[in-house]
Amino acid sequence: MPYGINEIMGQYSELFMLLAAGTYTVAFIAFAWDLAKSSKALRAIDLKAAQAGEAGRVPVAAGAGARSEAHLAGPADRAERPSSSTATLSGAGGGGAATADADMRYAAERRAPARVAVALTILGALIHGAGVVTRALGAGRVPWGNMYEFLTTGAFVAVAVFLLVLVRRDLRFLGTFVVGLAIIMLVAASVAYWTPVGHLVPALQSYWLIIHVSIAVLSSALFTLTFAMSALQLVQSHRQKTVAAGGADKLGFMRLVPSALSLENLSYRINAIAFIGWTFTLMFGAIWAEKAWGRFWGWDTKEVWTFVIWVVYAGYLHARATRGWTGTRAAWLSIVGYLCVIFNFTIVNQFFNGLHSYSGL
Repeated sequence: MPYGINEIMGQYSELFMLLAAGTYTVAFIAFAWDLAKSSKALRAIDLKAAQAGEAGRVPVAAGAGARSEAHLAGPADRAERPSSSTATLSGAGGGGAATADADMRYAAERRAPARVAVALTILGALIHGAGVVTRALGAGRVPWGNMYEFLTTGAFVAVAVFLLVLVRRDLRFLGTFVVGLAIIMLVAASVAYWTPVGHLVPALQSYWLIIHVSIAVLSSALFTLTFAMSALQLVQSHRQKTVAAGGADKLGFMRLVPSALSLENLSYRINAIAFIGWTFTLMFGAIWAEKAWGRFWGWDTKEVWTFVIWVVYAGYLHARATRGWTGTRAAWLSIVGYLCVIFNFTIVNQFFNGLHSYSGL
C-alpha cells in the first residue's frame, strides 16, 4: 500500500456514501409525501369554500383575497394553509392559485412530513460529510482530486447550502429537487466515476487546488440550487397562466411553491453570488496555470468551457438587470448555464484530451 494512502478509510468513505444515498432517498420520499399531503389538504379547503359559496354564506369571486378562504377554514385547515399575508388567490371561485409566501418565511403551521424530511436530510448530510472526511483521511489530502471526489463533495455542499438557507427561509418546497439531485450525483459518482483512493497527479499537488477547486465546488452547488428554482419557475409560470385563463389547476402541489416571480428573484440573487465565485474560479485557475505551465491562458478545452460558463451567466445577469429579460427567458438562460456546467464536468472531462485530464477514470 502506497505511503499516505489508507484504504480502510477509503472503504469507510464508500460505506458512508452508500448510507447517505439511502438516507437521502427516504428524505426524498418524505418531501414528496409532504407535497402530496399538503396538496390534498388544500383541495379539501377549496371544496369547502366552493360549497360555502354555493350556499351563499361567503361570496368568493375572481381575485378574492385569501381572507375569505381562511375565514371558511377551521383552525386545523388554517394550519395547513398560508395566511392572508402569505397567500394570493386568483381565478374563478378563488381556487387553485394560492401560492406560498413571496418572502419564503415560515408560517405557523407544522407540517409533520416536511419536518421528518428535513430531519432525515440533516442526518443524511452528517453521514455524507463523514464520507467526505474519511475520503480525505484515506487519501491524506483534500478530497476533490478527480471526478468521483468532486461530485461527492459537490453533492454534499449543495445539500449543506440548502440546509443553511432553511434556517432563514422556508425552501422546503425545493427538498424533492435538491435531495433528488444529490441522490443522482451520488449514484453517478459511485457507478460511472468511482475511483479508488489514491495520490494526486503531480500537476495537482499544489495549494492552489484547495483555493481553486473549493470555490468551484461552492459555486457549482449554488448553480445547482438556482437550476432547481428555475425549473420550478417554468412550471409555476405555466400553472399561473393556466389558472388565470380559467383552466383547471392540475398541479395542486405547486401551491406550496412561491410565485414564479418570487422564484426568479431569489434565483437571480443566488446566481449573482455564484457568478462572483465562478469569476474567482476562473481567475485563480489562470494564476495556477501560470505557475504550473508558465502561461495564464492556453485555450485548453477545460479553460474554454470554464470561460463559456462565465459568459453565459454574465449574459444572464446582464440581460435580466439591464435588458428586461425576465420571466421564462431568464429561467431558460439560467438552465442553459447549468447545462454548460454539467457538460464541462462530464463530457469535457471524459472525452476531451488536454492539460486538465484529471478525471481519474
